[in-house]
Amino acid sequence: MIDNMWQAISLLVGGLGLFLLGMAMMTDGLKLAAGPALHNILSQATRTRWQALGSGALVTAMVQSSTAVGVAAIGFVNAGLLGLAPALWVVFGANVGTTLNTWIVAMVGLKFKIEALALPLVGLGALMRLGGEHRRRGALGTALAGFGLLFMGIGLLQQAFVGLADHISLPQGNDALSVLAQLGIGLMMTVLMQSSAAALTITLAAAQSGMIGPQGAAAVVIGANIGSAVTTALAGIGATPNARRTAAAHVIFNLVTGTVALLLLPWLMGALNRVRQMLGMSADPATELALFHTIFNLLGVLLMWPLADSLTRWLLQRFRAREEDEAKPRFLDENVLAVPTLALDALEREVTRFGQLCVRMARAALGGATPIALASDQTVVAQLDAAVEAFAERLSRSAMTPAGSARLAELLRTQRYYETCARQAAAATPLHLPASANADWAANHQAFVDATLALLTAHDEPRPAATALDAQTMEQHYQSLKAGVLAAAAAGTLPLADMEALLGRYSALRRAVQQAIKARLRLHEQGPT
Repeated sequence: MIDNMWQAISLLVGGLGLFLLGMAMMTDGLKLAAGPALHNILSQATRTRWQALGSGALVTAMVQSSTAVGVAAIGFVNAGLLGLAPALWVVFGANVGTTLNTWIVAMVGLKFKIEALALPLVGLGALMRLGGEHRRRGALGTALAGFGLLFMGIGLLQQAFVGLADHISLPQGNDALSVLAQLGIGLMMTVLMQSSAAALTITLAAAQSGMIGPQGAAAVVIGANIGSAVTTALAGIGATPNARRTAAAHVIFNLVTGTVALLLLPWLMGALNRVRQMLGMSADPATELALFHTIFNLLGVLLMWPLADSLTRWLLQRFRAREEDEAKPRFLDENVLAVPTLALDALEREVTRFGQLCVRMARAALGGATPIALASDQTVVAQLDAAVEAFAERLSRSAMTPAGSARLAELLRTQRYYETCARQAAAATPLHLPASANADWAANHQAFVDATLALLTAHDEPRPAATALDAQTMEQHYQSLKAGVLAAAAAGTLPLADMEALLGRYSALRRAVQQAIKARLRLHEQGPT
């Protein structure tokens, strides 16, 4: 008896491990293979609630990860391509899209002996991955191998629960205490495994083996959904304001839906039985639970439909403090690293904002700011530069396409240009005319200031308007100004030490402007931000 139980526990642990590994591989492969499609669908098909809801469900069904879709939605909000309101409906749609995985487990994984097919899928997927690494074929191979491992895990879980059914009993009653225990089981499984899909699969396998009744299993499903809200809340800690707003919306959606479904549970199960009979579905527990999971999430959408506008307004008033701190990233978020395409979009937005801060320093230096006046901006730029570099380093360790790696390199190059701009702007202060300056010197100084200001104004244009002629004009005024300073030193009206300091400041400002324009032109070549 002890040997049989130990064998069942071994099957349970091994099956769960295979399932989680397979799910991770399948999701990673599908995300990489469907990256451009995910990007296009979420950026273009979110104009209405229905479109956003459908996009969230469709993309989740494609990549089998509501977390990835939530991260993508956050990335688009941070990038300014998606408003908070449609992003919430994408997240709600992602919850509906997760039901596809439940149907796959219920209709295929628990009803057919697919182990014989799963092993060839793993082998074929591994060959595709070896033959097409860093290409879409390799990504599809990873997904295919993960798919095979996932079903092998389901098969082992099913065997484990058949062996455990005689030794372990789960809460079976419908009284308040039993329902709370069932709810807690689902919640704890999701929190501990960090995967609601794994918790749902275990629940379906347990129900199919008779370890728990349909209504008790439904309570476990509700607990698993609430557990996924806990993991979302944890992911939102320390994230960007938009990430925290989206995470809060997901938590509210799951809590409201779970509470209402729990209160209506006996009536819902009765109604589901009638719906199942009308649709001609089989009476096995797994099918019933898959149907419950779908209706459960659709119920959440119906509940949130009249509340969404008020929820959006409420969320926009929250999590504002961090946006007021310029030294902290506004678009970078740890969660978005899971989707490299979205992470690159977020990085580009942050580099653009970083550039605006650097150009602000150059403008201040041009206006004669003192080093003390620029000290605050220098601190902001230094901290933000470090945050961008750390994010880029973590992103570089992700699985990216060659095009993605090239884009990351360009963004890092642009970041260096802006960092040099800020450093040179600080070196240019204080920029002012000495008392001994004559009229020609003053005129050359003003002409140089006007030319550099025109270039900085061009930097702020949506489409960079700076031309080679503008840069040439600045260079001519710079050379005239330099000649005037040298002439004053040669005539003895300007000490040599002052000459060196002045030329250094003019040169630093000239280089700061050149670096800013060069960076802006590179960003423009990569596309609109």
